[in-house]
Amino acid sequence: MARSPHPKKEIEEAVKYAEKKGWRFRKGSGHCWGRLICKQKDSSGCQISVWSTPKNEGNHASVPFG
Repeated sequence: MARSPHPKKEIEEAVKYAEKKGWRFRKGSGHCWGRLICKQKDSSGCQISVWSTPKNEGNHASVPFG
């Protein structure tokens, strides 16, 4: 099932970019719109929260995805 797009354009573009780089999206709840989980499958991996209404969407969307 496809995820719903983020309401803020800059953040949606950053999420799409992360997905192209191999990050996985998991739907969040409440103020946390979702989480991006890196491609590392073990406990050394990381995740980033994606907020539904960040204070500064430009800064929130500028997280680097390797």
